[in-house]
Amino acid sequence: MVRRFALPLLVVLAAVLGGLLLLPRMGGPAEGSTEVRFVREMIQHHAQAVDMALRVRERSRDEQLRTLALDITLSQQEQIGQMRGWLTLWGRPWGGEGMSAEHASMMGMATQAEVQALSDLGAAQSEVRFLQLMTRHHQGALAMVAPALAPSVRPEVQALARQIQAAQTTEVTLMTRLLRERGAQPLPAPAASHGDMDGMQH
Repeated sequence: MVRRFALPLLVVLAAVLGGLLLLPRMGGPAEGSTEVRFVREMIQHHAQAVDMALRVRERSRDEQLRTLALDITLSQQEQIGQMRGWLTLWGRPWGGEGMSAEHASMMGMATQAEVQALSDLGAAQSEVRFLQLMTRHHQGALAMVAPALAPSVRPEVQALARQIQAAQTTEVTLMTRLLRERGAQPLPAPAASHGDMDGMQH
């Protein structure tokens, strides 16, 4: 268990320190702003993606799937560190109000039971379930980035939102193909991907 989290922890620490060094120290966005809400919710969202990716990578022997899981782990841990660095610079706590269970579901997040199943199912079933859950998870993230792309949002947050959008769109395409190769289909897309996010904010 210590080995599982050692590398991601180092990535987070490095990204937090890097964010603190690179970003200018200026007045940050207000509590309840689009930036603060987006960053806090995306940290929570990313954390679950990392958890799922670590679980499947421990069990799968499929090199393409293991590479995908490692990419998700490293990139999203780095982004978590970057976003925590911003919150620190902005004078905002890392915690704050988290997503409710209903809101998390609308954003494509898995239940704890679904996450645990990745460790309990047989290896082949776990791979399929991971691809299904992560595809839905990414679809939720793609809906979450929409408010952060508005012209009024701080440019560094817009840049991260575009990065998430590009990477996760590519990964959804890859995971959909990997599901087809296993004779499986994606889960229904989350509710957030069907409509305007403005009506789903806290």
